[in-house]
Amino acid sequence: MEEFIDGKIEDGNREMASTEKFSKLLEELKNCSVTEQKMKIEEMNRLIDVMNEKEFHSVVTKELFDQMEKMIEEEKLTMENAILLLKHMGYCNILKGIYIEDFFFSSLNRRFRKMIVDEEQKKEGNDEKLFIDLIECYLLLDNRFSSDMYPICVPCLLIVALNKEENEETQKEVEMALLALSYIGYWAIEQKLYLNEIKTIIEYHQEHHNLTRLAYQSAWSFLVCRSYYYKSLEDVIVNELHFSREAAKELEELSKSVDWKRKEERMGKTERKTMDIILRWIGFIHHLFNRFHLENEEYVGLFSDLVDVFRASRDNHDEVGKKCVILFNESANNLTVEVDDLLKSGAIDVILEELHRPTLNKGLAFESLKFFYILSLRFGGKENDEMKEAKRKELKRKMLEKMEEEGYEDIFISFQKTNMFYFDDDSGFIHL
Repeated sequence: MEEFIDGKIEDGNREMASTEKFSKLLEELKNCSVTEQKMKIEEMNRLIDVMNEKEFHSVVTKELFDQMEKMIEEEKLTMENAILLLKHMGYCNILKGIYIEDFFFSSLNRRFRKMIVDEEQKKEGNDEKLFIDLIECYLLLDNRFSSDMYPICVPCLLIVALNKEENEETQKEVEMALLALSYIGYWAIEQKLYLNEIKTIIEYHQEHHNLTRLAYQSAWSFLVCRSYYYKSLEDVIVNELHFSREAAKELEELSKSVDWKRKEERMGKTERKTMDIILRWIGFIHHLFNRFHLENEEYVGLFSDLVDVFRASRDNHDEVGKKCVILFNESANNLTVEVDDLLKSGAIDVILEELHRPTLNKGLAFESLKFFYILSLRFGGKENDEMKEAKRKELKRKMLEKMEEEGYEDIFISFQKTNMFYFDDDSGFIHL
């Protein structure tokens, strides 16, 4: 009986690394019945779940994809079973933020691309399930596909995502379709191919809550990426679909479903997935702040939920905390964000708390000090407008009082008088 233990397999009397077991199972696929093959692939998928980034990259290679293409060609691997493995690789690729490079260069990529085009040309005579599966694998494993594939791939997956049935199987299909779309990245796609559909998907969920958490975040991600080429989408995203309200609500609800006292390696599969979605939201919000302007109360609401996530994560999840502080740094550096928004939301308080911790994480300490350096620059000059200047002075007074309470007033003042240097995580000087 085999059991998964910390990324390894207990196999009889000896431990076998997950990568070694994965390679062994891959070789065994060539001489199995279709049913046995499926069982082995399901085991390979479980192994992928527990792999870290280094292990994942060591098995998910161009050689693997080329080997699979050869096995398909020689009819030693069924397309159905190949898709079962490839979809899971792509799913983990995106959720873990690992990013597979080798699929683009593989013979399997060329086979899938040709099959997609061939199926699309069949029109009514095509195998719809195969067509969708091929597109999802293609997008999940490689976001560098050419623009001539957009009119084929995007409408097809949006049709899947528009399915409003709420049974578990449909929800999984919708989630996979939207996740694949979210991986397209920052490419220009004609609005007629997606805008009405993606708005319908988001608005319907806001009313009926039919999507999974990951599916909903993926729908938003796909739409916001399009705004890099179409500024007109800002009004749709910010005002029609109420991005800040929805993102704050999702962060709050996701955070409640995580036991933050448990270290990541001790979390179950569902909890790890929730953590991955939280990290996707934080990264997504980070990029969004450089694109759109929100109202002050919207910034405060969103920052408040990020503060709660930061506080909850600080003991066992440094990566989450660091991403939150970096996001606050970017916000402080963004002149459309008022310093008062950071004060009211508690962002300044939580970063001061971080500097008071008995054991400082160097990366977090660096980002925290950088945050206050950026704020000091915001207070460095004078405003020509009397009302703005009065507001600047009042905010500076509040900041100095808060820093004085925590014992950091002298540091804050020195930021404004000297050129500051800090050590980074590699013990190298960085000039801010």
